[in-house]
Amino acid sequence: MDHPGGYRAPRARINPDSNRSWLRRALPVVLAHRWMFGSALALAFVGLVISVQIPSLLQGAIDNAIVTHRDQLGHYLWWIGGLAAATLVTGYLSRLLLFRTAYEIEYDLRNIMYEHLTGLSFPFFDRAQTGQLISRANSDIRSVQMYLTFAPFILVQCGIAVVAFGYMLAINVPLALVSMLPMPLVFLAGRRMQNTMFPVSWLIQSRLAEVATVVDENVNGVRVVKSFAAEGRQLQAAQRAANRLRWAYVKDADLRAHWTPAVQNLPRVGLVIVLLLGGYLAVQGELGVGAILAFNSYLMLMQMPFQMVGMLIMMGQRAAASAQRLYEVLDEQPEIVDAPDARELTGCAGEVEFDSVRFGYAEGPDVLQDFSLRVHQGETVALVGRTASGKSTVARLLPRFYDVRSGAVRVDGIDVRALTTHSLREAVGVVLDEPFLFSESIRDNIAYGRPDADITDIERAARVAGAHEFITELPEGYDTVIGERGYTLSGGQRQRIAIARTLLVNPPVLVLDDATSAVDVQTEQRIHAGLGELLAGRTTLVIAHRLSTISLADRVVLVEGGRVVAEGTHTELLATTPLYSEVLATAADDDMTGATA
Repeated sequence: MDHPGGYRAPRARINPDSNRSWLRRALPVVLAHRWMFGSALALAFVGLVISVQIPSLLQGAIDNAIVTHRDQLGHYLWWIGGLAAATLVTGYLSRLLLFRTAYEIEYDLRNIMYEHLTGLSFPFFDRAQTGQLISRANSDIRSVQMYLTFAPFILVQCGIAVVAFGYMLAINVPLALVSMLPMPLVFLAGRRMQNTMFPVSWLIQSRLAEVATVVDENVNGVRVVKSFAAEGRQLQAAQRAANRLRWAYVKDADLRAHWTPAVQNLPRVGLVIVLLLGGYLAVQGELGVGAILAFNSYLMLMQMPFQMVGMLIMMGQRAAASAQRLYEVLDEQPEIVDAPDARELTGCAGEVEFDSVRFGYAEGPDVLQDFSLRVHQGETVALVGRTASGKSTVARLLPRFYDVRSGAVRVDGIDVRALTTHSLREAVGVVLDEPFLFSESIRDNIAYGRPDADITDIERAARVAGAHEFITELPEGYDTVIGERGYTLSGGQRQRIAIARTLLVNPPVLVLDDATSAVDVQTEQRIHAGLGELLAGRTTLVIAHRLSTISLADRVVLVEGGRVVAEGTHTELLATTPLYSEVLATAADDDMTGATA
C-alpha cells in the first residue's frame, strides 16, 4: 500500500493465522520494538537485582555492626545509599523506555486498524456500526496495548521473586520452604479468577461499544432526533445501554472483590509463618535478628509480584476479550480486491458499458436485472426512473464500489475487475446526492482529491459549481472551517462544494448522482451553465429527476425494475413512452412539495 509523505507505517503486522492464540498473533508488533522493550525490561531486572542486595546489607549491618560491632556501620550505610541511588536511576530509565514502547505499540495497533478499515469494501461498512468500530479502534486497542507492554514488566518483577527465594534458601532452607506453603493456593485462586473474569471482560468491551454506538448515532443524527422531539426516547436508549454497561462493571467489581484479596493476601500467611518459626529459631539461638529482618524483607519483595497477579489477570482477560474484538475486524477480508494481473487504466477515453448486469446488495434480491447500457466517449446520458429503480446502484458499480453478480461493467472496453481500483477511481469522479464534507477549511475540502492544487484552480472549480459567491461571503472565505460533515452549510451549499471537489480532479468520466437535488432552480441553472462547457468532451452519467438536469443530456435512459426500458431524447420519450411522462410528473410534484414546505 502506498502512503503519503510524512506517514510512518506500522513496523509490523498482526499475524493473520486465526488458529494462533491472540498473544502469538500480536507478538510481531511487540518484537518490532524488541530493542527498546528489551532494554526497558533489562533495566527493570537490574534495578530489582540491586534492590535484592539491600536486605543482605541490612542483615550485615545489624549482625556485624550493631550487635557484634565487628564492622563500621557507616560502611553499610554508604553501600545501601549507593544501591538505592542505582535503583532510582535504573527505575527511571526502565519506565521511560517502557512507556515509550507502550506508545509505539499503540501507534502501530491504531494504524494497523485504520489501514485495514480503509482497505475494506463497501459491503462491510453497510453492515458495520460506526460506534462499534470506534470502540474497537480506541478502548480495545488500549486494553491490548496495556497488557502487551506491562504484562512482561510484571513478569520481570515476578522473576525477581525467584532471586529473592534463592537468598532466603541461603539464610535458612526449612524457613524458606515453609514460607512458600501458601503459594499453591495463590496459583489456584489466580486460575479461578482468570476463568470467571474472561466472559465479563468480553461483555464489558461489547457494552462499551454499544454505548459508543448510541452516542455516535445521537450526535450524528441530532437533527433527526430534535425534529421528531425524540430526545426522551433517545435518553432512554442511552440509559438502557449505560445500565447494561454498569451491570457488567459491577459484576467485574464483584469478581475482583471476591478473588483479588485472596490472591494478594495469601502470601502474607507466609509472613506469619516466618515470624513464628523465625522467632522460635532466634530464641533458640539458631538464627540472628538481622537474618530475620532480611528474611522478612525478601518475603516482602516476593509479595509485591503476587499482589500484582490480580491486576495482571484482570488486564489479561480484558486484553483477550479486546483482542478477539479487534481480530473480528482485522480478519475481515475486502471483497473488492485487485486481480493479480490487474492493469492500470491509463489515457482513459471514457467509453462506458454495462453488459447484462445483475446485482443486489448483500444477500438481498437483485436491484439490477439484465441491465445493459453503453455510454459513448464524450456523451452525456441522463438516467431517469422511479425511486428504487436502480439508478444510484448504477453509479456505485461504475467505480467498482461493489462487484456485479453476473455480467460486466467495462471502461474503454476493459472489465473494471481487470483494472486496479486506484486507477479506475482516479478516472471516474462521483458526486453523490448526500455529500460528505470534512471538518476542515472549504479550501481543503475542495482540494481533497488534489491536495497540491493552487487557489486559482480551486476557485475555478468553485465558480463552475456555483459555489464561489457564497464562499466569498463567509467570514474567512475559502479558509472558513466548516462544522462536522459540513452541517454549518445548507444542503445546497454542501452539494456545490462536493461538485467543485470532483471537478477539480478533472476526471474523464463523471457521475452526478442527483448532485443538485438540494439547490434551487436558479442556482441549478447557473451550475448547468458552468457545467455545459466542462462536460464537453467528457463522458458523463447524470442521475436526474428534474427537467433542467435532463436538459444537459445528449440521451435519456429510462430505468424501471432494474432494466433499461426505453432510451432516446427527452422529446422522443415524451412522445412514445407514457411511463417517462409519469416519472417526470411524479418528480415535478415532489419538487413542488419541497418548494412549498
